[in-house]
Amino acid sequence: MKDKVLVSVIVYSAVIIFTSCCFPILTHASVIKADKIVVFKSKRIMLLMNNGDILKAYRVSLGKHPVGHKSRQGDQRTPEGIYVIDSRIPESKFYLALHISYPNDSDMKNAQKLGVEPGRDIMIHGLPNGLGKKVGKLHRLTDWTDGCIAVTNPEMEELWQLVSDGTTIEIRP
Repeated sequence: MKDKVLVSVIVYSAVIIFTSCCFPILTHASVIKADKIVVFKSKRIMLLMNNGDILKAYRVSLGKHPVGHKSRQGDQRTPEGIYVIDSRIPESKFYLALHISYPNDSDMKNAQKLGVEPGRDIMIHGLPNGLGKKVGKLHRLTDWTDGCIAVTNPEMEELWQLVSDGTTIEIRP
């Protein structure tokens, strides 16, 4: 399974520009929902999966300090581990947002051992409101979030359709 996902990441990384520019956003009639999201932080790639097959790949931006697991509030790291999409935020300071269930029990225990707050409000989201058209895909040039996973606004609209609450998200180093 890991080899299949790794090969798929390489293939999809090579063709992601082609798919993003040549295929329109899915319509309601053709929607196959994702049953899992896998994020490869080191590759800045997020995959939507269904029954082990890749539905779609996205290039993403992460927290400003992307290496390592989020351990405390304000460390600007994107967490690593298995979580779920636990809610949707249609109106936030970013264009749409899917909330990730960070911190989980393990994150809470680790933060407690360190004597710190684990942080909260980790999401997959679009660009800051009012900047979507100005920034677009250029946001991918750097990691800029406080620990979230960012995509373009059109990609966020697509994710909004393809990802249901309760979908598992696995964030890998």
